[in-house]
Amino acid sequence: MIYCCHDLVEYRHLFVMVIVLGIGGTFQYGFHIHSPSVFIKDFINHTWINHYQSPIEDNTLMLIWSFIISSYCIGGFLGSIMTGYFTSKYGSKKCLLYSDVIPMVAAVLAGCSSLAWSYEMILVGKFLYGVNAGLGYCFHSKYAGEIAPKSLRGFINTSISLSLVSGRVVGQFVGLREIFGTEQLWPVIMSLSGFWALIQLITLPFFPESPSYLLMKGDQKGCEKALNLLWGKRDHQAAIDEMLKEKAAKSGTQRVTALQLLQDPSERCQIYTLIVLAISIQFCGINLMYFYAMEVFKSAGFSETKIPYLTLGMGLCELVTVFICSLVVDRFGRRVVLLTGYTVMVWGFTFLVITISFQAQAVWISYCSVFLIFLFVISFAAGPGSTAVTVVVEIFSQKTRAPALELLGLINWLELFILTMIFPYLQASIGQFCFLIFLVVIAACAVYVYIFLPETKGKSWLEITKEFNKYNCRRKGKGEVLKPQEDIIVLSSKYGTVNMAMEHEE
Repeated sequence: MIYCCHDLVEYRHLFVMVIVLGIGGTFQYGFHIHSPSVFIKDFINHTWINHYQSPIEDNTLMLIWSFIISSYCIGGFLGSIMTGYFTSKYGSKKCLLYSDVIPMVAAVLAGCSSLAWSYEMILVGKFLYGVNAGLGYCFHSKYAGEIAPKSLRGFINTSISLSLVSGRVVGQFVGLREIFGTEQLWPVIMSLSGFWALIQLITLPFFPESPSYLLMKGDQKGCEKALNLLWGKRDHQAAIDEMLKEKAAKSGTQRVTALQLLQDPSERCQIYTLIVLAISIQFCGINLMYFYAMEVFKSAGFSETKIPYLTLGMGLCELVTVFICSLVVDRFGRRVVLLTGYTVMVWGFTFLVITISFQAQAVWISYCSVFLIFLFVISFAAGPGSTAVTVVVEIFSQKTRAPALELLGLINWLELFILTMIFPYLQASIGQFCFLIFLVVIAACAVYVYIFLPETKGKSWLEITKEFNKYNCRRKGKGEVLKPQEDIIVLSSKYGTVNMAMEHEE
């Protein structure tokens, strides 16, 4: 859906809030995907000489660098673990504000590391950045999902991915040698996250807590006030009634944990969908693509001074594609966008293996590889890169969304850690044929989405749940399985059982 000027005026506070959320949310995660590795490794070597009066051995340097990279993933994993508890108790707004302190501390440590001649400060700073990225990824996703009106839900949820890609592009831009990508200024790159966090810390207090969280806590007046500010002053009773239905459907214990969610048979298919979409984000080969781009660009005859700009061009293509996707996802639907992205990625990988294998035969084949790399990045951005998190936010209720995003974060960071550990060995062993592994993964994810994922565009959580209940195994009593065609939905879980009458579909 292309939004008109009336939408921009009516939802102006909502759009500004989306920007504020992104700056301290997934933007931080994307910003740290690319670190000034060359300068950091040189700094470690110089620090080692300063301390021990001898150059560092290559094995020791790689070990220290591996610790720095791994600390980011470990920090992200640990940050994701408690997000469900924090958001349920304090709300997404307070959690984001509290978490903004972490990158500010990390910025001081990482920024002052060169003055103190201490690579250990970079290690600690990178770990804290990881913790903040793990927290912010889940807090931002939950917050955005709860402030989105049904007509703009695709656009608002896709802004989660848009912020992440924006962070990656900004990180690539400030890393250029004309900006901060020099031996003297690289600490500035490491400390910029503190500036982004400060912006959110100053601006976010002017916006309300999510309306659904306020309603869950019994503050209906606060919910109405938040809706009037974000969605415009009019009657929002229909939206409030829908939130109350969600609240009634998931009543029971005060908080649902990730373990309880995993054990709930009424959410089984949703959990499988979450896992598949998480796999399609990290194990699709997008990080491999950025790695191989350097070699392909060299083979195509581009000088090393131009390669950073080509890599930045890849990031800009991804950013523009995600933005366009955010504008049209509410028109075409989530399944169509996802399946289109998966299909192009599979064909892109297939032809890329061929062109990379034969690029030494002719220069024009290398240019074909360059084209296929850009095509893959665009298709990833249009598919799982922009829509996967949107679907996860939409298929879970207010009560289960926090633990679901916690699981998504845990899987995401675990996958990233595995990739950083095994990918160098995988690439060294089989070269470009490692693309075939990711091709199989993407194809399997596409088949699952085609068979099991219902369209979530314009549907309430109750309607989406009814679609999933065709596959979920739920029991009304001992030995009696509820048929999915029945009009009474029984939500049996560790945190309550509710019978709800659904409208009969003709």
